[in-house]
Amino acid sequence: MQEEQFITMGRRIRLRRKELGLTQNKLAELLEVSNNHLSAIENGREKPSLEKFVILCERLKTTPDFLLLGNLHSCNVTQNIADNLRLCNADDINLVAQIVEILVARNQNFWNRDTDFSD
Repeated sequence: MQEEQFITMGRRIRLRRKELGLTQNKLAELLEVSNNHLSAIENGREKPSLEKFVILCERLKTTPDFLLLGNLHSCNVTQNIADNLRLCNADDINLVAQIVEILVARNQNFWNRDTDFSD
């Protein structure tokens, strides 16, 4: 089971890297790891160290929740929203998920601006 979680995390890393227009070589350089090591992380064969994981989150402008669990902004969801969602049926939850996807797409440009990785 754990191996599958690292494969999924690697896919999220690759997805976010591509969303930001970063090559694998560039991200590997920013992390100060080899391209082969980053490739192995993206394919779930290797695990990043805690230090590299924190840098990954910073460079990919995302949260640990997203890379680990697929949750974009869990800490920004107020408890009343989470509680109210528990009262919804499956169709309503699917509708909410579609709305959130639209909002994410709409905000894509905001997340991707200021992508100067030359620090």
